[in-house]
Amino acid sequence: MKLYYPKSHYSKAHRGLLFPLLKPFIKGSGFTDEQRLVSYGVSEEDFEFTEVLEEADVVILTMTWNYYVKTKQEALAIAFVKECAALKIKVIGFNAGDFGVRIPYFKNLIVLRPSGYKSKFTENEYALPAFIADPLKKYFASDTIFERPYQSRAVIGFCGQANDARLNAVKEVLNTFLRNLKNTIGRSKNQSQQLLSTSFLRASVLKTLQKSEVVATNFIVRKKYRAGVTQNKETHKTTFEFYENLKDSDYVVCVRGAGNFSVRFYEAMAMGRIPIFINTDCALPLDNQIDWKKQVVWVEYKERDQVGLKVKQFHDSLSKEDFIDLQIENRKLWEERLTLSGFFKTIFNDQ
Repeated sequence: MKLYYPKSHYSKAHRGLLFPLLKPFIKGSGFTDEQRLVSYGVSEEDFEFTEVLEEADVVILTMTWNYYVKTKQEALAIAFVKECAALKIKVIGFNAGDFGVRIPYFKNLIVLRPSGYKSKFTENEYALPAFIADPLKKYFASDTIFERPYQSRAVIGFCGQANDARLNAVKEVLNTFLRNLKNTIGRSKNQSQQLLSTSFLRASVLKTLQKSEVVATNFIVRKKYRAGVTQNKETHKTTFEFYENLKDSDYVVCVRGAGNFSVRFYEAMAMGRIPIFINTDCALPLDNQIDWKKQVVWVEYKERDQVGLKVKQFHDSLSKEDFIDLQIENRKLWEERLTLSGFFKTIFNDQ
């Protein structure tokens, strides 16, 4: 599988809007493959790139579509996609951010995105995982999960932002309304969002679980994102508390944030934990290959007041051996298909 990307599209000033797979490969001349493996978990041997467009099996659009919109270069991206269509070559693009932008439909364009609403996806849109550093290696110097023994009452963990204040909920909904209004009147290409206070939703799910008599809870609730920490976040004690909370829990509450996806979902999988997935019309990666309802506790948004019972039913259906196996399976699934290297190897094999 030969990959091509238009180098002329790259903007160093907007490196944060670079297609995820290209970040390990567009580096300074002194950057070694060993450094690439350590920093990104990807080797130059994992993917083959060509300098000739016509030789490519798949083409990567160098920057996110958000970049082309932001820099008023959308015509450049459109022209390139059409050029590839004439050569009968598929292009893979990236719609980044919490909200995503509107992208014209092209038959040969595959769009990957972390956010969005599954019911509104076009036939060429697919979910992209949130790529994270391996927390076991980074925070516990380990390659293997901390296996949780089966207990009759499941322990549910959560460490993060939740706020049940009505005034805060009103502010969040108002901010969403104003963003949507800009989209409606043509002043923004950010896609519209559901009018929903996500911090209030998260708080309500946690309260429901705390009141439940059929599960045990292990919650650290913060009023601000990352407890308000803005500097040295990766080494701050709150980050260690977050991963300790995951380590010491069986299941982990995963509710969408500002965007309609949860980074915590992938952090839980990487730690070998079982997400409690509150489905707000989300898209999960590789759902044509992975039966997610076997890997997570799946709770529809309209059933969120039954979340404790859903966890109990899922937990009771597992034997002691099944419970351990599922923890190991989730970690393996993350390693093989939800990491940067694993995910792109999987989708390129499907092309």
